Amino acid sequence: MFSRIARSSPLRPLRALTRLPKRAFASEADPGPQVSFGLSEEQQGIQDLARRFAREEIVPVAAEYDQSMAYPWPILKKAHEAGLLNLHVPEKYGGPGLGLLSCALVSEEIAYGCTGIQTAMEAIGLAEAPVIVAGSEELKMKYLGRMVEEPLVVAYGVTEPGAGSDVAGIRTTARKEGDKWVLNGTKMWITNAGHANWFFVLARSDASAKPTQGMTGFVVDADSEGIHLGKKEINMGQRCSDTRMVTFENVVVPEENVLGRPGEGFKIAMKAFDITRPLVSSAAVGLSQRALEEAVRYAQERRTMGKAIIEHQAVAFMLADMAIQTEAARNLVWKSAWTKDAGLPNTFYASMAKALASRAAVENANLAVQVFGGAGFNTEYPVEKLFRDSKIFELYEGTSQIQRMIISRTLPSLYPAA
Repeated sequence: MFSRIARSSPLRPLRALTRLPKRAFASEADPGPQVSFGLSEEQQGIQDLARRFAREEIVPVAAEYDQSMAYPWPILKKAHEAGLLNLHVPEKYGGPGLGLLSCALVSEEIAYGCTGIQTAMEAIGLAEAPVIVAGSEELKMKYLGRMVEEPLVVAYGVTEPGAGSDVAGIRTTARKEGDKWVLNGTKMWITNAGHANWFFVLARSDASAKPTQGMTGFVVDADSEGIHLGKKEINMGQRCSDTRMVTFENVVVPEENVLGRPGEGFKIAMKAFDITRPLVSSAAVGLSQRALEEAVRYAQERRTMGKAIIEHQAVAFMLADMAIQTEAARNLVWKSAWTKDAGLPNTFYASMAKALASRAAVENANLAVQVFGGAGFNTEYPVEKLFRDSKIFELYEGTSQIQRMIISRTLPSLYPAA
């Protein structure tokens, strides 16, 4: 499945691979009753493009970006030129309008190269998703259109110092004043914040309403007066990703920048997660695949007791477990993406994919270090970085415990008591 891509021919941009019109998040394949693990010719082309880009542009510089913690602007600009950003922006606004499964193929391949760079890329789609889901035509044309025209990044402002998985606990406020809204509050761990052109911001607009009915989503220009950026946070892994605190102090937002209607913000944010969780999950699969490949190659080269360590059952079984976990996670990611593309509710499967793929990434990175032994603890080898990068998958976009809560709450409706 993961054959090497020839480097002799130049990369063809994604726009050359996608010719047929399609609606956003619509599957390129017929989502009929048949079960198929095959990809269409277009999807194979998209996967190959992303795979080559990761191997040729990201893998050679991933360690450098990890050590320097510099924001990967050169890579993002090349990705934009290749058509690998803004994948689910509808064609009407200049994007390719890819289905979720095709987006997941790209996400996995980019993450294979570096999940820090992938997170910087994917955070763009995360912020765009609420606009796609609930934005007016004017908002979509203005804020999605510019993303396609030039290499820009945007940020999703929901998490706060005291409200992570508990989105209902956010304290940022939105106060209506005439035909404008005034935002006050602090967001935390906001990816791309230091370089964003605009933010999606979720704020409490009605303190008397239930949290799920008293929040409103806004598109906020990053150059608005009253936005204060904190320092770049130094994280355990994914260090080239830019993560910061963002404070909104009497930030004025025009009425036309409201997404949907006031009070619908929580619902809009949750709908966005149905889109983005499969993509974060596919990134976890990309890390799992990278850990597996690095470990298998090393196990064939490293010799102890007169033979390659892959011939020792203790090592071979670890590699087998890594392969099982990677393939199982990938299949569940594909199902969650296919379900969305088919127009079916996918929250249940998106949470399952997120929980399983996150665990696979952490376990595979851990096993890869174990296979490498002492060498795996050293920065000269790539698995040390994979180990540090993996943990965040169990934390962001809803912790693994939150995913299990979502899954468990769905089960009674699937299997009601007699």
